[in-house]
Amino acid sequence: MEHHGSPRIIAPVRRIGRREFDFERQVAVMAIVNRTPNSFHDQGRTFELDSAVEAARRAVEAGADWVDIGGFAFSAAQAPIGVDEEIDRVVPVISKVRGATDAVISVDTHRAPVAEAAIEAGADVINDTNGLREPGMARVAADTGATVVVTHSLGGPGRRVFRPSYGDVVAEVAAYLRERVAFALESGIAPDRIVIDPGHDLNKNTFHSLELTRRLEEITSIGYPTLVALSNKDFIGETLDRPQGERKEGTIAANVVSVMKGARILRVHDVAATVASVRMTEAVLGWREPLAPSHNLA
Repeated sequence: MEHHGSPRIIAPVRRIGRREFDFERQVAVMAIVNRTPNSFHDQGRTFELDSAVEAARRAVEAGADWVDIGGFAFSAAQAPIGVDEEIDRVVPVISKVRGATDAVISVDTHRAPVAEAAIEAGADVINDTNGLREPGMARVAADTGATVVVTHSLGGPGRRVFRPSYGDVVAEVAAYLRERVAFALESGIAPDRIVIDPGHDLNKNTFHSLELTRRLEEITSIGYPTLVALSNKDFIGETLDRPQGERKEGTIAANVVSVMKGARILRVHDVAATVASVRMTEAVLGWREPLAPSHNLA
């Protein structure tokens, strides 16, 4: 019988890059490093190459298992950039970070040539917020053997979706993810290389994102390790009436609920706080021992 918080996971023990994870009893913490001048949370603070590399190094020091490096924000409120410019943003960061850590590196991109260049530079994972819809993306993943994160969004990066509406957001997201996973498998991507992400706030309003979190079991039960990327997002801000810089507690609460409902990878800005909350959650669920238990029974 499965115990609470453990969906049946396809190939739960996975080697991703140079690290091994047992997603039956372990949660991976993914740090966000945006090399964009306009990312919604850090507002371009890590746009300079050295700042981006330093942010990745600090994240790993703080306990991140995984660093997600992106050069093109999801938001429609940005100037489009060419493939070459996106490659110029992410590849130098990836190669420098690769030289400094054995942590998993993912590239946050929806374009096949960027993914290919990133993997050549040392990335292990393609984190695709476009759900492998770009021509050639699935082939790059299949040919390189990279792990791929298949994410739900209606419009994809850089496209405005005005007032997104769903009949049943969770059922529709789950159906989309099943269809995209089937496409990935048909394209030759191995089952143990697939991760899914319901795409909190990606063309979804606050009520949609809360509903996805509340019924996350319907996503995690698809069977692939589930990533949630809800750190500091607007649904947390609107739920708590908190500005961008004051959403840490809301983020931690939503992440812990997600882990209890089967999420196994958390994409976050605040690594240290997330690592502590995740290790605590793992211990409560009986997956790990306390680090410094007192054996004094007096």
